[in-house]
Amino acid sequence: MQKAKLADAVKSCYLFAGAERQSVEALADASYVWKSSAGETLFQTGDAADGLRIVLSGLVRIWIADAEGRELTLALLEPGDPFGEIALLDGLPRSANATAIESSECLILPCKAMEEVLATDPALGRHLIQLLCELLRRNIVAIGGFAFSGLGGRLALKLHELALSHGTVEAGSARLNRKFSQSELAAMLGVTREAVNKRMTALAHDGLVSVDAGLITVPSLTALAARANAEARLGA
Repeated sequence: MQKAKLADAVKSCYLFAGAERQSVEALADASYVWKSSAGETLFQTGDAADGLRIVLSGLVRIWIADAEGRELTLALLEPGDPFGEIALLDGLPRSANATAIESSECLILPCKAMEEVLATDPALGRHLIQLLCELLRRNIVAIGGFAFSGLGGRLALKLHELALSHGTVEAGSARLNRKFSQSELAAMLGVTREAVNKRMTALAHDGLVSVDAGLITVPSLTALAARANAEARLGA
């Protein structure tokens, strides 16, 4: 990939919004593209950090597993999304696994290049701290959802999030752009597929979602969010 395109890929990532031109160019000079086939592991929990990654194409799953092999999907990342920033900044081993769901390309920004840029661009460092604080706040909200909501509320909230991040929104409704199987939804919530099946049936019965050829449609994002909030209040 040409240097100009590498620089554009760096600038398009929200982590580097407002970064100085010299910083972007330095990162672009040091970065390279890594191609992965569907199902390929990009890194595993405990691996040493080699750099920050930015998805250029495809879809990447970030997930964790317990000692019994149960998996929990933390995020599904699309082009423009960064990942691996925690290990990059604290120098500790990877805290999660990353797998390419589809054939994907990622831009890799090596740790050393990031360290050198942060040493010369303090404004970028402050920006990254603010973003990490925002991520922490979101995680606190997510933990609260798991603690106080039943599965129906958690599923409604997750479908609402997926509709906004992976769907086409129009006039208050949304249609997801890719298929999410009940097994995938179960992995995002840390439950069984059978449990998700029951809750999806209930949401469909109430007109909050519909499924056509594997694609989920949310007729009213407001109504789905209201269901999630109502169940959270009941749980609390």
